[in-house]
Amino acid sequence: MFRQNFAFKGALNSRSLADPSQGALNLVFFKLETVLYGADPNAKHPMKGFPQICFIRNTVSNPNIIIGEYTYYDDPEDSEDFERNVLYHFPFIGDRLIIGKFCALARGVKFIMNGANHKLDGFSTYPFSIFGNGWETVMPQAGELPYKGDTVIGNDVWIGYESVIMPGVQVGHGAIIAAKSVVVSHIPPYTVFGGNPAQQIRQRFDADVIQALLDIAWWDWDVGKITRNLAKIVSADIAALKHCE
Repeated sequence: MFRQNFAFKGALNSRSLADPSQGALNLVFFKLETVLYGADPNAKHPMKGFPQICFIRNTVSNPNIIIGEYTYYDDPEDSEDFERNVLYHFPFIGDRLIIGKFCALARGVKFIMNGANHKLDGFSTYPFSIFGNGWETVMPQAGELPYKGDTVIGNDVWIGYESVIMPGVQVGHGAIIAAKSVVVSHIPPYTVFGGNPAQQIRQRFDADVIQALLDIAWWDWDVGKITRNLAKIVSADIAALKHCE
């Protein structure tokens, strides 16, 4: 995304009013600057000629799926139809999938929502009641089905290929989830998780640096400030990041 600024200057010799041959109207356009602000957050496909990358905030229609700006889904088959990866998401349950800004979601990432849960406290977990014809007599009552709440993914999170996120999981800012992981528990900020079930592999930075990153919250800056300070955002110099203007 860019903006070009132009200035117009008109110079009119007073003699030209009486005698056009003695003067001229001089029109001069000066190109002052071209200001680049990276990708257009309102574009479905921000990379020209590369449709497998999609800013899914611009394609998701379900009001219970909330996506932050610049978050993309990468899928060569149909990157726009991200909603097909949000499973068992029934409107009568009301749970939400919330994904922050600047997240990178690899191909085949799946989010299992609360509609997938079965009643667990009896001998059988089979959902007899949904088939009716006399079996509806064992319809679970309100509160008997497990409910884990909203699934919340923070900002600047990278979720690897074909990972599965289970209902109600909360993933902290700056976390990384390895490919084909099954995430069943909350992930702290700036932590790498992987495996089935996913477990902590390592913490990305020292605790004091993580706290500073959370306080700075660069993802909430305006795009101009982000653009001016990209080199500091992608480096690991926390002192420099603290002094961005």
